[in-house]
Amino acid sequence: MGSTANGTNGTWRNWGGNVRARPAREVAPASVDELAEAVRRAAEDGLRVKAVGTGHSFTSVAATDGVLIRPHLLTGIRGIDRAAMTVTVEAGTPLKRLNRALAREGLSLTNMGDIMEQTVSGATSTGTHGTGRESGSIAAEIRALELVTADGSVLTCSARENPEVFAAARIGLGALGVVSAITFAVEPVFLLTAREEPMPLERVLADFDALWAENEHFEFYWFPHTGNTHTKRNNRSAGPERPVGRARAWFEDEFLSNGAFEVVSRVGRAVPAAVPAIARISSRALSARTYTDIPYKVFTSPRRVRFVEMEYAVPREALVGTVRELKALVDRSSLRIGFPVEVRTAPADDIPLSTASGRDSAYVAVHMFRGTPYRAYFTAAERIFTAHGGRPHWGKVHTRDAAYLSRVYPRFGEFTALRDRLDPDRRFQNDYLRRVLGP
Repeated sequence: MGSTANGTNGTWRNWGGNVRARPAREVAPASVDELAEAVRRAAEDGLRVKAVGTGHSFTSVAATDGVLIRPHLLTGIRGIDRAAMTVTVEAGTPLKRLNRALAREGLSLTNMGDIMEQTVSGATSTGTHGTGRESGSIAAEIRALELVTADGSVLTCSARENPEVFAAARIGLGALGVVSAITFAVEPVFLLTAREEPMPLERVLADFDALWAENEHFEFYWFPHTGNTHTKRNNRSAGPERPVGRARAWFEDEFLSNGAFEVVSRVGRAVPAAVPAIARISSRALSARTYTDIPYKVFTSPRRVRFVEMEYAVPREALVGTVRELKALVDRSSLRIGFPVEVRTAPADDIPLSTASGRDSAYVAVHMFRGTPYRAYFTAAERIFTAHGGRPHWGKVHTRDAAYLSRVYPRFGEFTALRDRLDPDRRFQNDYLRRVLGP
């Protein structure tokens, strides 16, 4: 079991740069037995324990002053069961590596978020999701998981084995234990045809129900200070495979969406008055395109421009009103917003702390370029989201606490009761969990 230093002077920082922590020590277990031993040793030393993935959460969900578990040695596929159509993977495996390995086996996950840099355990534990009319978050694809609990025991969970733990631990926030392995449902690899095109915001909102109903996966990006959006519709296809050409992919996905956007974001941060003009230009930079490829190449995109993000899930029927209120907020204020607002959907699921738990949901994500003041914008947006009974993404900036969250999650008490049973001494506690789950 390795012990590693973390950043300058032992300080851990997240990807967005807005969270840092100084753990007492870090460990990098190479097996579930080493992970269990690390948890037991932490208990002997009176230290809290948190596991961290690639740091793509914007909250302090993984921060600790105790023992920080680094899972980078817990990687790889344990096994593929073609009869059950499942894959079991070590918790520290990056989604990028899993997707590529599955593709080589002629297999695929059903849905994905828009990036694949996270570890499988980090992504599922915080409720990472993509967009889908009928297919939900990555956690909804879990069929079993292995969990190291507070006393160092290794618990195997599924719908049949420890079902009450399985129900909750799929999105467990690291509050129930440290996930060591996950079994996902998979299917034979398929093709998706993506249709991307600009569309006026008013048309998107007027036709939103139809756009959602007619497409397996629909999302759009609205550019504040404009009436413009960029839409994306992904649907299964019989083929043939027609990926984006290499030159066009570089120009649009790397040069425009990353290189050029980084430059204009820096300009906007230095000269806020220029942001509306930049937004008008940016909103017209990407043209329409249609392409067909395997799922992860369609669902995901490179995201190299660093930012800070808040995202809330609102009831799907409240989406149009929520976006209209957000636009009115930007239009009447002195806020200068250089990042587009992302809108996606998910069907209801049965995971207690899923943002889509028990209700069809729509997600509204607001972003600010890293280093740009974001609190005024996020505070105003959060008032709109919470007025609609919004549920904050567990890995993205928000100010909600257990008192609020217990009102918007019908099964909140079920989760906290299980936490009391599995971790009565709060071995996996930190300041974030104390705020969102209670002491």
